[in-house]
Amino acid sequence: MSTTEQKKSATDPKLLEILVCPVTKDRLDYDREKQELVSKKAGLAFPIKDGIPILLEDEARQLD
Repeated sequence: MSTTEQKKSATDPKLLEILVCPVTKDRLDYDREKQELVSKKAGLAFPIKDGIPILLEDEARQLD
């Protein structure tokens, strides 16, 4: 397993199930490829860095 693959699998799936968007309180969709948690309702994608979701609005990227 490469280092990139290890980082992608480092996020606990059970944690991802219980996290919600800090803006809308709706569920987040996990984008494994981009390592982000996506809030479609808020139009934001929150990064996952070293297996840790960063749920700060200032750190999120605007969706197109």
